[in-house]
Formats: sequence, structure tokens, C-alpha cells
Amino acid sequence: MMQLPEITLQVCQAARRSGAFIAAEAKQFSADRVEYKGLNDLVSYVDRTAEEMLVNDLEKIIPRAGFITEENTASAHSDDYSWIIDPLDGTTNFIHGIPAFAVSIALQYRGELVSGVVYEVNRDECFYATKGEGACMNGAPIRVTAAATLQRSLLATGFPYTMFEQTEAYLKTLRYFMEHTHGLRRIGSAAVDLAYVACGRFEGFFEYNLNAWDVAAGALIVQEAGGAVSDFKGGNDYVFGREIIASNTLIHAEMERAIRSEFR
Repeated sequence: MMQLPEITLQVCQAARRSGAFIAAEAKQFSADRVEYKGLNDLVSYVDRTAEEMLVNDLEKIIPRAGFITEENTASAHSDDYSWIIDPLDGTTNFIHGIPAFAVSIALQYRGELVSGVVYEVNRDECFYATKGEGACMNGAPIRVTAAATLQRSLLATGFPYTMFEQTEAYLKTLRYFMEHTHGLRRIGSAAVDLAYVACGRFEGFFEYNLNAWDVAAGALIVQEAGGAVSDFKGGNDYVFGREIIASNTLIHAEMERAIRSEFR
């Protein structure tokens, strides 16, 4: 089998192929082809077709790997390698014509993230990392920022669209960060938010009620760019635990304290 850095580059190619399909469909997409999987949970043929393309390409790279996919195109289980895929992270943006969405692909080996790719379609930016090899964007190394405090930081987050029982805690957390940072941004794609932490556009990101395919690739990219990733309690259950804090490491403790004071 290929070495992991080679696999990561092959995954970048697969992400770009599905991204080209998504970009082409964005020019002619009609909202009457939208379906609802649940409350405010949108999907279309674009998500499903992009996922089928990815599964087909990734099966050629590691033929016996399992899949954890948003649209359930493939669900075979492997004790060794598993792909974690979001074919279109930012579906709501895509449907409404807002140019911020991405392809997200992670590879786990026996439960450990070893490769991650986030391809932001509109800016043609491919962020990627291999465990222990650092992180890059379009071939150039990337690194988190050196901002040492929240007061010098710009943060990203995502607004809840289900699980509204946490709304009050969320609003209090937002208020704290609004008063103690350069500001907050809500792009609408967790994968993009994480990639932007990795390359220094944001100092930190937090969100709850996320799925593994939203964060797995971006989490590894942040770590390999020198950042820190945890769940809201400071633990490691951020891939499947449905909550995540990512930062440039220097402000991580400050972010965690502020979030834990409200999310108990």
C-alpha cells in the first residue's frame, strides 16, 4: 500500500474531482430539488452524487477500508482503515447560493486520525495534513497564529439549527466572546472554519451538535498546523462527541474556561 503522505495527495485529487462537480452544479442549481432529512437538515442530489464519486475514488486508494458517510452511500466497516466523509459541508450555503462550502475527507487508522483533506470549492483552496507531517494549503505549509490572548483573536462558530435547549448557554457564551475578542464569524461550514484556524485566518472555533464528518478532517489539519483541539470539557471526544473547540493552542485554555462556564 502507498505511504500515508501519498494517500493524502491522492485524496486531494479525489476532493478536487468531486469539488469540480459541485462547482458546476452550483451554477445551475434549483432550490426545488432540495429535500429535508430533518428539521433544517437539507440535502440534494448534489450531496449524494458527490459522495458516490468520493466513495468510488477512495475505494481505489484503500480497497478494504470502511466508510462513515453523511449520505450513507457506503457503510462497510473495517477494524483498520475507515474514511469519514462529508461530500458537501455547507449544504445550506450551497442551496442559497452563498459561496462557502467544502468537501471534507478524513482517514482513521484503528481509531486515530491519520489523514485529512478539506477542499473549499469556491476559493479553490485545498487544505490537507498527514499525521506527523504538518499541514499545507495548495502545496504551501500553513501554521496557526501566534495571538496569545482572546483580546487579540478572531473566532468562528456555528449557530445551532436543532437542539435548541442549549440556546441560552450558547447566547451567553457568544456574549462573552463578543466582549473579549476582535469578533465572531459564522461562515456556515465547520470544515472551512477549522481549515481557517489551521491557516491563521481565525484563532479559534467552537460549535456543538456536530457530526464526525463535519470535523474529522479539519481537526487533524488544525493539530498538524500547531493548533489544539478538544471537546468542551478539554477531553479528546471531539470527533464523535458532537462538540469541539479548536484553537491556535495559545488561547485554548481561555476558550475552554469560557465555554465550560455555560455548557455544564
